[in-house]
Amino acid sequence: MTRLEQLQEFLKKEPLDPFLNYALAMELEARGDAEGAYAKLLELYKNNPDYSATYYHLGRLMIGRGMRDEALEFFQEGMKVTRAKREQHLLAELQSAYNNLLYDDE
Repeated sequence: MTRLEQLQEFLKKEPLDPFLNYALAMELEARGDAEGAYAKLLELYKNNPDYSATYYHLGRLMIGRGMRDEALEFFQEGMKVTRAKREQHLLAELQSAYNNLLYDDE
């Protein structure tokens, strides 16, 4: 059984588990399925807006889809969430992604 199949089986038992949904999205992206990863992360965000890891990865996928302004807003929202949760490492990643995107056009 592949990792993808294992995750799908686990999700049958726990369909709203944020970690399992995140892991599935990362597996989809690793397999080259950016659209599937985007859809899964968007669903995860809607069901669990406080799941911090979603913000960085979904923002990156937004950039890949040409959604620069949406990604900037999403990174900002993620910074608020991670700051409130005192998740310094994720906050730093989001700040870096935000700054890189913000100043990329200059």
